[in-house]
Amino acid sequence: MISVDNLTVSFAGWDLFKDVSFLINEKDRIGLVGKNGAGKSTMLKVLIGEQPPTSGTVSRNGECTVGYLPQQMKVADTTTLFDETESAFSEVLGLEQEIDRLNAEIAERTDYESPEYEKLLHRLNDATDRFNILGGMNREEEVEKTLLGLGFERSDFSRPTSEFSGGWRMRIELAKLLLRRPSVFLLDEPTNHLDIESIGWLENYLKDYNGAVVLISHDRAFLDNVTTRTIEISLGKIYDYRVPYSKYVELRRERRAQQLAAYQNQQKMIEQTEEFIERFRYKPTKSNQVQSRIKQLEKIERIEVDEEDLSRLNIKFPPAPRSGQIVVEAKEVGKSFGEKHVFSGATFTIERGQKVALVGRNGEGKTTFARMVIGQLEPTEGSIRIGHNVKIGYYAQNQDDLMNGDFTVFDTLDRVAVGEIRTKLRDILGAFLFRGEDIDKKVRVLSGGERARLAMARLMLEPYNLLVLDEPTNHMDMRSKDILKNAVQRYDGTVIVISHDREFLDGLVERVYEFRDGRVKEHLGGIYDFLRDRQIESMREIEQKKPSQAAAPKTNKGGLSGKMLYEQKREAEKQLRKAERDVERAEEEIMALEKEIAEMDRKMADPAASGIDLTDGTYYAEYNKKKEELTRLTYRWEELSITLDRIKETMNG
Repeated sequence: MISVDNLTVSFAGWDLFKDVSFLINEKDRIGLVGKNGAGKSTMLKVLIGEQPPTSGTVSRNGECTVGYLPQQMKVADTTTLFDETESAFSEVLGLEQEIDRLNAEIAERTDYESPEYEKLLHRLNDATDRFNILGGMNREEEVEKTLLGLGFERSDFSRPTSEFSGGWRMRIELAKLLLRRPSVFLLDEPTNHLDIESIGWLENYLKDYNGAVVLISHDRAFLDNVTTRTIEISLGKIYDYRVPYSKYVELRRERRAQQLAAYQNQQKMIEQTEEFIERFRYKPTKSNQVQSRIKQLEKIERIEVDEEDLSRLNIKFPPAPRSGQIVVEAKEVGKSFGEKHVFSGATFTIERGQKVALVGRNGEGKTTFARMVIGQLEPTEGSIRIGHNVKIGYYAQNQDDLMNGDFTVFDTLDRVAVGEIRTKLRDILGAFLFRGEDIDKKVRVLSGGERARLAMARLMLEPYNLLVLDEPTNHMDMRSKDILKNAVQRYDGTVIVISHDREFLDGLVERVYEFRDGRVKEHLGGIYDFLRDRQIESMREIEQKKPSQAAAPKTNKGGLSGKMLYEQKREAEKQLRKAERDVERAEEEIMALEKEIAEMDRKMADPAASGIDLTDGTYYAEYNKKKEELTRLTYRWEELSITLDRIKETMNG
């Protein structure tokens, strides 16, 4: 569909890519990965034609259409949410007008045998066929389904787009893009403005999509769930792996280890050959052997080891001063902005050393609560108390609004640093990869990832014992996220983190506070425990409606109509059947793999009789890989079995 041939992109004599080539095929699911600044976003701009290459070509077949979602874009504010989203069907709307016009013209004519009349009929037939192919009859249903999947409420449909925040406007553009159904999606960080539930919906949409998908994301779980191919951009080259992200990480490590081993073996052989040549170069009796070795060296194909980008963050939070045992205490806390009610009834206590997550759909009050913790907002209901000797460090989601674009990187820290720490500003900036001339860059020219690093560097300027981190991983590359996660895990203070990144939260937080439908609910355990619980709760909530709704059907004592109970039971049975199939499939995979491992054990017991070679380590590597896969499958089977048991308990309860 899209062919990239010998592509080079240079800036001021520096090559961002050099002579790279690859193909995007029909139904490919490609994750484009690499550290911040490697050129991922530039590659998408080249593919869409927004950025011309220095040399090389990008070509696509005549029927290929491309839909592009950049990280940042200007959104029109001239209509309602539904109408703006429906504009994705511009061709359908145009066809609808043409069909109406043609029908009106045909109805007025009486020259049924004329060529002009026949031509009108043909045009009407073609327009109607195209209208049906593009789903014209179902467009309102498609708009509604897409908007709901991306987290909008039906009550939002008639709201002007100007009322939505930047994150929600990006969702509008994503909805329009999805509804256009191009041959190839080019998506640059599509999950940055989505909550966990909307990310799950988008994952399922993209997995089932009939076209190709190329996406940039720093969400490891999202990449693993959507992609089947990974293209890494590193130091001007690309490396193409036909596997999802996590498998690519393993293969990249193995490839480099193999390259290094082969390189070292070859270097040893070259060194020994050169020693032989030097030792016997002037001995007539060895002249034939010397010449043979010289020719051997000339013919040898030298092994090269891929360059490795070793630049990395060096994050270590200062030790936390001791605070009181209770760090944050919320009692029936609620917040409203005028007539708009955000949430109420938040009652919980966060104690010293705890690490907790605030999750929920955008607009449910997570950032609002965080701003109440740091004192920027006051609750309109209840009370929130900060404990004794609590010093708060805050990483805000809207870094672009909080940093002055005219300041340099160094000035941004220098203007807030006090005391002895000012002598260490260059060291701190160096730890966050701002080195040399980088510290004199204006903030306005920094990439999203660089601004995130700079904002994080500001948290190093003084010791805090409560960190409030609002979407800290947005714009961070995989390696930086892993380093930040390790730093937060090692941090001995208290942490409140708002994030939609499941892999970042996994193993980091010990409890989750969910902001949903105007309430706040506590879930003990990690993020995947919460997601499993939510899946079961969602099953219970199927088709439930609020009692205040007008014209509600007659209900039983439990508050549910017969239809609701039927639908709920049917959905529960569907979930049960799926869980049973998942467990059964996992058991079959385990049995098949155990059989393969047993066969490999038999062959290793007598390699000569089995005709296998154990000397180069390939067989052992394959054997160990299967054992690791068995461990993973067994763990997966245990998780599925637990989910199945919970569903059965829910249905029986």
